[in-house]
Amino acid sequence: MTESEFLGLADATLSTIETALEEITQSTDIDIECSRNGNVLEIEFIDNGSKIIVNSQAPMQEMWVAAKSGGFHYKRAEDRWVNTRDGSELFAALSAMLSQQGNAALVVTQG
Repeated sequence: MTESEFLGLADATLSTIETALEEITQSTDIDIECSRNGNVLEIEFIDNGSKIIVNSQAPMQEMWVAAKSGGFHYKRAEDRWVNTRDGSELFAALSAMLSQQGNAALVVTQG
């Protein structure tokens, strides 16, 4: 994958996550604030102040996630972002992290 292909895919992934979180905020009582600065998406749970950071790392062609449960790296495999350590999928893992930190069942999907 070229760098420009990666950057386009990473941007689309961050936009998908951001859109899903906007929908969650509108359809639930969960107060989530998203702020995006370039390739970094900061997700903050207003009620408890916890944060999750999702960002792209172009040199490694990975998506990185930092949450209370730890730091995770995801590399593209076919049409999915796959954890470089345990093989879990980005959107499923992010849903679990969001649910844990938001104290509610929250789901984001690839679309």
